[in-house]
Amino acid sequence: MLFAYRSENGKLVQVSPDSGLDQAIWLDLCKATRWEEAYVLPFVPEIPSLADMEEIEISARLYREPGFDFMTILVPGLTDDKSPFTGPVTFILGAGHLVTVRHHEPRPFETYAARADKMGLGADRPERVFLGLSEEIIGRLADLMEGAGRALDTITRSVFEPAQMGPTAELLQASLENAGRQGDLVSHCRLSLLTLERALGFFLLSMEERRTADTVRPAVAGLLRDIQSLEVHGDYLSNRVAQATDATLGMINLAQNTTVRIVSVVAVLFLPPTLIASVYGMNFQLMPELAWVAGYPMAIGLMVASAAVTYLVFKWKKWL
Repeated sequence: MLFAYRSENGKLVQVSPDSGLDQAIWLDLCKATRWEEAYVLPFVPEIPSLADMEEIEISARLYREPGFDFMTILVPGLTDDKSPFTGPVTFILGAGHLVTVRHHEPRPFETYAARADKMGLGADRPERVFLGLSEEIIGRLADLMEGAGRALDTITRSVFEPAQMGPTAELLQASLENAGRQGDLVSHCRLSLLTLERALGFFLLSMEERRTADTVRPAVAGLLRDIQSLEVHGDYLSNRVAQATDATLGMINLAQNTTVRIVSVVAVLFLPPTLIASVYGMNFQLMPELAWVAGYPMAIGLMVASAAVTYLVFKWKKWL
């Protein structure tokens, strides 16, 4: 898909690719076909493939062509089946156009156009559109991390403040799985912040070489401060994920210990009766009690009495 926007009174207005893209300031390629890429190729030196965008070398993610800056960052979004996914997005910044290339659906690209005039420096120049998109991405990452914090609050409440009967095995398993998902989400957000921080530094250096950095430096500085604050918050959330995981595993160990203790107590309760039954079950010819009329009731009584005494001792020691 190809989405094209032109600037009109500080706002972004979507235009049809068939009507011509000369006046468009932002060209957004999302899982584009070859003919959609053909509309954009006259405005950029090249359109990187998904394999190029996934390259982890910094030289492949941040580089320059004559008159154009190529910046690739990782942004959380959705796959075709609407499952969470973090994928690369390439920003191609030229003198008259900003081209974005992506193969998934990050939410900031759906919400930014309607709010472009209310953010940052506006949307009347390509570099300002880039900064506005960066601000929208940072806001989305902040929302995701805030949601992770709320999910961790729910996990800790369910583990530390369970019902009267204690947390069930299903609840503990669900809490452990949820903590793992939130930890994965936080790590993806931090990776996205890292790549965006690099891209903003590269962008500012490019603006300084073009001698236009003074107009964007305050905005970039503000975005970098936001990123640093979110990185600190990400460290805090990572610690909370570890705490929630440890707490859940601790409750699982306590539940297992309780089960093992009950089984052990039951085994000990039956140990004295088993000993008595074993003694009188031996097949020796000379056993005085074999000829005693009260031998059988006495053995039964001894077994019951030994089990009862063992039970009372356990209750007195508060092991039950």
